[in-house]
Amino acid sequence: MSTPYASVTHSRLLLCATNHAKMASTPTHLIRLNPTLMHFSKPSQTLIPNLSLLRNRFSRANCSSISSSSSLAQSPSQTGGGGGGGGGRSGALSPGPEAESSQRIDVNPPKGTRDFAPDEMRTRSWLFHNFREVSRVFGFEEVDFPVLESEALFVRKAGEEIREQLYNFEDRGNRRVALRPELTPSLARLVIQKGKSLSLPLKWFAIGQCWRYERMTRGRRREHYQWNMDIIGVPEVTAEAELISAIVTFFKRLGITSSDVGFKVSSRKVLQEVLRCYSVPESLFGKVCVVIDKESKDATSYTLEIAEILGTAGDAIADLKQLFYLADKFGYSDWIQFDASVVRGLAYYTGIVFEGFDREGKLRAICGGGRYDRLLSTFGGDDLPACGFGFGDAVILELLKEKKLVPELNQQVENIVCSLDKELQGAAAKVAAVLREKGKVLTSVFKRAARINADRLILVGKSEWEKGMVCVKTLATGEQCEVELDQLV
Repeated sequence: MSTPYASVTHSRLLLCATNHAKMASTPTHLIRLNPTLMHFSKPSQTLIPNLSLLRNRFSRANCSSISSSSSLAQSPSQTGGGGGGGGGRSGALSPGPEAESSQRIDVNPPKGTRDFAPDEMRTRSWLFHNFREVSRVFGFEEVDFPVLESEALFVRKAGEEIREQLYNFEDRGNRRVALRPELTPSLARLVIQKGKSLSLPLKWFAIGQCWRYERMTRGRRREHYQWNMDIIGVPEVTAEAELISAIVTFFKRLGITSSDVGFKVSSRKVLQEVLRCYSVPESLFGKVCVVIDKESKDATSYTLEIAEILGTAGDAIADLKQLFYLADKFGYSDWIQFDASVVRGLAYYTGIVFEGFDREGKLRAICGGGRYDRLLSTFGGDDLPACGFGFGDAVILELLKEKKLVPELNQQVENIVCSLDKELQGAAAKVAAVLREKGKVLTSVFKRAARINADRLILVGKSEWEKGMVCVKTLATGEQCEVELDQLV
């Protein structure tokens, strides 16, 4: 088979042969557009007689002879065109990537990532729609950030597991960058960037793709989408109570109940008090949180020990009491429980923390969040009271599949337009244009009518079109009638 390089050059030769009389008068500035092929663009008496020979050579070219065909394009030193090291392409035709193109590639996405074919995409869109609707009814505004961020944004205190999970590298500008592993630091960066132009409190949400190179388990991937809701500028526990209420509302929308899912609630302040009682230096607090977060936990023993040490007094206990009081008022007290073992692994949390979990214990945490009042100062900004949560798409889909709560989502098409005569394809296109201008969703593939569950079939036939009409068939009932084009809705 002939190569792409041979085909291009061959066509130029044929053009040169048939139009050499015209090309003889080609302006010099046009000839200079391709100095390396000047001997083709400006034919001479010695070149033209050899065209049939060149044509035969190119017709016999195949993938194994590309390198030999490069001799047809002589170097500038041989043809007298251009100087060494000048602009433009090199004299020889480069070998094509025939070796790579002939090999089968791995058609699976990289390990830990996913494709979204139309059926999976419909499920993802349905899930994201519920994320957005819950955020909207709670009065949150949507924001977004770059997937690629500065590495420094995620390299915080030593001991954080996330440092070892970054997809990070040096770009061509010698800058250290990373694919974001979470959304909260990007949110903090944007708040600092906007500064005093923002009116507090902020209620923002985001749905974004995150990347972590970690060991994969059920519901854990190296790429996932995450729903975040954050409240900036509210120091009271009412902010945490509202965030948990939003998650409960989301679960209820999908048919998940308090017997399926619960929330474990604790406080970093509580743990700080316990460590202080045991004379553990405050400088080690972050590392202790990471260790506890990764341990296999006995929640009952943790809780009893803390109750014995701290009693029921103090600010840390007061915050938790207020949260449980508000949970009762919001109507989700049966969803939450105190669990002192919950600390969350990220160093920036400072107060109440929480995790959503499935009560059967088959899955990892569904979601998690808490208060992070001192995050902005780690990036050079002025601290503001803040709290939020992250909610990944992978675990919740596992739970929904197990509970058989994922709806069957088919392609939604209202109308199918079909011409009964090839000569009427233009008329069918006009009908489709009229309907689309009116906001109707339609396709023009007739034989897929039943499979995509369309509402109507619009047939453009010769006799009807001559009268300015089309035949409209309701697929659910089989009824059909003729409708004038300007009356079609």
